[in-house]
Amino acid sequence: MSEMAAPGALGQAELRCRIIDTALTLGTERGWDGFHLHDVAARLGISLADIAGHFAGKDAIAEAWFERADAALLAAPDAPGWHLLSPRERLQRAILSWLDALAPHRKLAAEMLRYKLQLEHLHLQVQGALRVSRTVQWIREAALLPATGWRRECEEAALTAISLSPFPCWLRDDSLGASRSRSRSRSPSGTPTSNTGSGTASGG
Repeated sequence: MSEMAAPGALGQAELRCRIIDTALTLGTERGWDGFHLHDVAARLGISLADIAGHFAGKDAIAEAWFERADAALLAAPDAPGWHLLSPRERLQRAILSWLDALAPHRKLAAEMLRYKLQLEHLHLQVQGALRVSRTVQWIREAALLPATGWRRECEEAALTAISLSPFPCWLRDDSLGASRSRSRSRSPSGTPTSNTGSGTASGG
């Protein structure tokens, strides 16, 4: 069934969103490895050239979906009273905002990761590592963690572990509202707290 989103009738930003949404729909129907970009083009009534104008390939569409989750993460500090929360609370809420944005296609996220980790997809594994690094950087910024220098490097290593720790549970979490994952996302005692919530830089 074609959704007929002829590019001439859509703005480029809207077409880009429709391509992502259609890929997610096909992925849900057939599995992430079970469809091709020509299927996306046929469903939308556009050409492969139209898709190539926005995405270099199928994994680029997956990256764009994760970027939507990053956007939700970056919007978290706009919540009233964000600066009044402790660094630990800001960190927890930032991570949860990212997971919540991915939640509508949680099973598909697991399939995307398996696709990236296939041995013949070494280049995608490298991109996956860069994706994690970018998201961790945004989590730091959203949580207003002020550490600099070597403290920041140590903090980033700890944050990577903290950010990823609820992810395997989240991928399999069928509890109401992903409550098990939310429990795991609570910052452990070793969470970087880098002074107060005011954003004042630590010394050193």
